[in-house]
Amino acid sequence: MKIQRLIGILSILLQKDKVTAPELAELFEVSRRTINRDIEALCIAGIPIMTTQGINGGIRIMDNYRVDRTILSNADMQAILTGLRSLDSVSGTNQYVQLMEKLAAGTTTMLPGDGQILINLAAWNKAVVSERVEMIHGAIEEKRRLLFHYSSPSGESDREIEPYYLIFEWSSWYVWGWCRVRNDFRMFRLNRMTKISAGEPFEPRAVPYPDLSNERVFPHHVTVKAVIQPEYRFRILEDFGPEFFAEQTDGTLLFSFGFTNISAIKSWVLSFGDGIELLEPPEIRKALKKIGEELIEKYSET
Repeated sequence: MKIQRLIGILSILLQKDKVTAPELAELFEVSRRTINRDIEALCIAGIPIMTTQGINGGIRIMDNYRVDRTILSNADMQAILTGLRSLDSVSGTNQYVQLMEKLAAGTTTMLPGDGQILINLAAWNKAVVSERVEMIHGAIEEKRRLLFHYSSPSGESDREIEPYYLIFEWSSWYVWGWCRVRNDFRMFRLNRMTKISAGEPFEPRAVPYPDLSNERVFPHHVTVKAVIQPEYRFRILEDFGPEFFAEQTDGTLLFSFGFTNISAIKSWVLSFGDGIELLEPPEIRKALKKIGEELIEKYSET
């Protein structure tokens, strides 16, 4: 993409005293004419670039514009590389790491390709999610509406949104935008979306940055208290952390946490089998008892 190439060229010019158009053309795998147009675009953007002809000629930034080359340390660059590599885990390509290698061109030390931190943002159904990420990303860049069918705990619906952000949060991918059905900003989980297509162009509106706090996305409407068997300690630590339970004298865990809705609580409790006893709220205890009676009736031998 042109913007990636422009960033790469600018980075190289800030790191090297001089570079030639053929060198840039080979590095970015484009023609010299394309590089010349890129240099013109950087000049229009206000970057004072000088070109000189001859054997010792080349392209450089004027000295009085020179910035500190150590503004990004190797540690900083490695952190960026880790983030870009994580994006490649979604796209299934190496385009982001290749971009980073171009940005790092001209540094005195080459950044290692196998950093100590690896982040995989891909879902288990990577092919499907990656395709949706690319499609939605394209719609955001082209400012086109998204049409899709959405499945949620509240039911099925057809939606049309103006997409603004792709978000990876809570181990899943989401798209955030203005929902033309609800007339408000909403967030939608990608793996609940089907029949996705790009619609008509839209005029972008003023967009507030999405509030991704747990209190905003998962408000605690119902407080749960439960006694959980010690063999499930790992689950509580993974999902909630150590501050939401206390170990009792018999080894069981006294747990307390706020949940968003009752259906989520019932599903969560049932996932423990007989390894949990829900203490509060009492109405959900009654609902679980009814579910147990129905299961007994359903699976009893006749």
